[in-house]
Amino acid sequence: MKNMDWDVYRCFMTVARGGGLTGAAQATGLSPATIGRRMLELEERTGRVLFVRSQTGYALTAEGRFLFEQLQEMEAAARKVESWQKEGEGATIIRIAAGTWGAWLIAENFPAICTERDLFGISLSIGEARANLAYRESDIGIRAFEPEETYLASRPVGEVAYAAYRQKNTPGGSDRWVAVAEEDALSAYLRWPHENASGRIVATVSRPRSLLDLARAGAGTAVLPCFVGDLDPQLERAGEEIGALRHRQWIVMNNEDRHRRDIRTVVDRMTRLLRSHADLFAGKRPRRNVA
Repeated sequence: MKNMDWDVYRCFMTVARGGGLTGAAQATGLSPATIGRRMLELEERTGRVLFVRSQTGYALTAEGRFLFEQLQEMEAAARKVESWQKEGEGATIIRIAAGTWGAWLIAENFPAICTERDLFGISLSIGEARANLAYRESDIGIRAFEPEETYLASRPVGEVAYAAYRQKNTPGGSDRWVAVAEEDALSAYLRWPHENASGRIVATVSRPRSLLDLARAGAGTAVLPCFVGDLDPQLERAGEEIGALRHRQWIVMNNEDRHRRDIRTVVDRMTRLLRSHADLFAGKRPRRNVA
């Protein structure tokens, strides 16, 4: 195989992780057509079929998974060298992977995580998929279940409760729902409307963040974490807590990195932030009485 530019491999990794060209285009700034041509070029030059292409996206073949795994190891090694170099320079980037609403809370309280006096910066990756730290794609993650991986250290930071929310003063008889599209519903709370109100969903979106906007606008009822819905003055609960959705959450980090000063500092600050909101997370501070 001829030498390939590392940027092509990075593009391949982005397509593999996102499962298609659209997400990779958003992540890289390239057009979907350009990325598609690069993937065809990569397959031609490796002499292997790396993707199964369909209308729903790009899925890795066995050959593609092999290449992806090898590149993950190369990527992890490169990141370790980069972090080591930046530590020597006194400036690092701490990569945090969080779901939509965990990232929202971090952004709302960013000065509690990173101050102007800190020598490190923050890169916040937002997604509903499980944070994967095996190859150091991220330094710190927030998870909805206790990690079983032996290479991860973790800290419990309380429970998360969920309820249905609607615009304040919506007539009680209204039974219109809004939801994330079924194919994008990766989390239990996102699947709940499809499993319990499928015939009454009047609008779907591709990203959970838009559920808050739709509920505020009175489009319908949305299932949201209580720490989001209870904080919003435009919303009220449309019923009791949905107990089946309650779960614990953890901050996770790689065992080998947890003693790094910058990572330890950010983890300590995130722990304080999340634990300080424990009652909100657990749904114990509703803004109004349940309807």
